[in-house]
Amino acid sequence: MKTVQRKPWGHRAYAIAYLIFLYAPIILLPVFAFNNSVILAFPLEGFTTKWFGEMWADQQMFNALRNSVTVAFSSAAISTILGLFAARASTRFRFPGKGPVVALVMLPLVLPEMILAMSLLVLFLSVGVNLSILTVILGHVLVTTPFAVAILTSAFQSLDRSLEEAAYDLGETPSSTFRLIILPLVMPGIVASFLICFTVSLDEFIISYFLSGTEPMLSAYIYGQFRFPANVPKVMALGTILVLLSVGLLALAEFYRRRGMARTGGKASGGFL
Repeated sequence: MKTVQRKPWGHRAYAIAYLIFLYAPIILLPVFAFNNSVILAFPLEGFTTKWFGEMWADQQMFNALRNSVTVAFSSAAISTILGLFAARASTRFRFPGKGPVVALVMLPLVLPEMILAMSLLVLFLSVGVNLSILTVILGHVLVTTPFAVAILTSAFQSLDRSLEEAAYDLGETPSSTFRLIILPLVMPGIVASFLICFTVSLDEFIISYFLSGTEPMLSAYIYGQFRFPANVPKVMALGTILVLLSVGLLALAEFYRRRGMARTGGKASGGFL
């Protein structure tokens, strides 16, 4: 008779302590967002929603939010398109220098964002490009493209090559095969890539801070508000909404990723959530 080995209590305690340490700051966001006090401290003084009202009345915040959403949408769309081409090329074709090229594309994942931001700032200023929303979009595309490549590479690798070969045997051209067969199968991966890139871009601070110039960005706006204690509860309310939005987008991206893996017959393990 086989005996079931139980995990040591030390491992469970460590896992629980780690999760508490990781998520406690996020849990405190809504706690203080609904607290009827300017001071972020315990004990709480009562329940209120006035900080959300002050947040909605802040026109400067909405200007920064509009710019950030514009940057996030644009960079997510460009990164997803670039990632689609890169993932298709890396999984379908062989060419000289394939490994170094793919490594170069994924390099921004491991480089410090401070180095990337300063390098881009020096580059734009040296060629005479004024800092604006466009420079922020270019910087965010550099950061988010590796995420798109990683997600879409997984989607393309799970495809059954026999479907593509069958389409060729039936007289389809490579372009029509890609449009009618491959693209619908990897569409959940494309949606997941867009949502992940959108979330990463919306949360990006360092590159936005360096490359935005005079244009207000949401992450830089939040950073600036912490200098004024009276505005901190309003920032907590904004942070609560952003956390809910980020979690929702990540959950939706994971749903589409798993749906795409199921359609192509791959395994759905090892996702984002």
